[in-house]
Amino acid sequence: MSPFFQDAQDYLPILMRGAATTVGIAFSALVIATVFGLVLALMRYSGIKFLAWPARAFINVVRGIPILVQLFYIYFVLPGWGIDLTAFQAGSIGLGVAYSCYMAENFRAGLEAVDKGQIEAAQSIGMGWTKTMWRVILPQAVRTVLPPYGNTMIMLLKDTSQASVITVAEMTFQAKMLAASTFENLTVYTLVAGLYLALSVPLFILASWLERRFGKK
Repeated sequence: MSPFFQDAQDYLPILMRGAATTVGIAFSALVIATVFGLVLALMRYSGIKFLAWPARAFINVVRGIPILVQLFYIYFVLPGWGIDLTAFQAGSIGLGVAYSCYMAENFRAGLEAVDKGQIEAAQSIGMGWTKTMWRVILPQAVRTVLPPYGNTMIMLLKDTSQASVITVAEMTFQAKMLAASTFENLTVYTLVAGLYLALSVPLFILASWLERRFGKK
C-alpha cells in the first residue's frame, strides 16, 4: 500500500469527525440565514419606511464587513457584554447572520419578480397583507429564489472553513492540527479537498436541478 493511502487510513477518521461538525454548522447557519433573510426581505418589500430602512441599513453594514471580523466580534467581543457563546454557536450565528443578508437580497428579488397586480387582485377580494404574501406572492417567488438559493448553500458550506479561526473543530481546523503534528501537508489537504468536494457535489447537483426545474419559468 502506498504511503498516501496508508496515511489516509489514519487521518480520515479524524477528518470525518471534522466533516460532521462542518455539516452541523452549515445546516444551523443555513436555518438562521433562511429565516432571518426572509424576515429582512419582507421588511424591505413591505414598503413601510420604518421597516424597510433598518433592514436595508443592516444588510449593507453586514455585507460591508468581512465574515472573519464578524466571527471574531461575536466570539471575542460579546463575552465582554455578558454574552458567552461556544465556538460552534458563535460560528453558526456569525455565518447565519452574514448569509442572511445574501439570502435577503435573493428573496427580495424573487418577491419583486411577482406582478404587483396580483397583490391588488388579492386585496380586492378581501385578503390581508399576511394572507396575500402567504397564499399568492411567496409560492410564486419561491420559483425565482430556488436556483440562487442552491448556489448560496454551496458558498455557505465552503465558508464554514472560516469558523476554524474561532476554534470550531470543523474539517479545516482538524486538517490544520493534523498537518502541524505530522507535516504530511500533501496527504492531509488532499483529503480535505476531496471531502469538501464530496460534500459539495450533491449541492451542485441540487442547484443544477433547481436551475433547470425553475430557472426558466
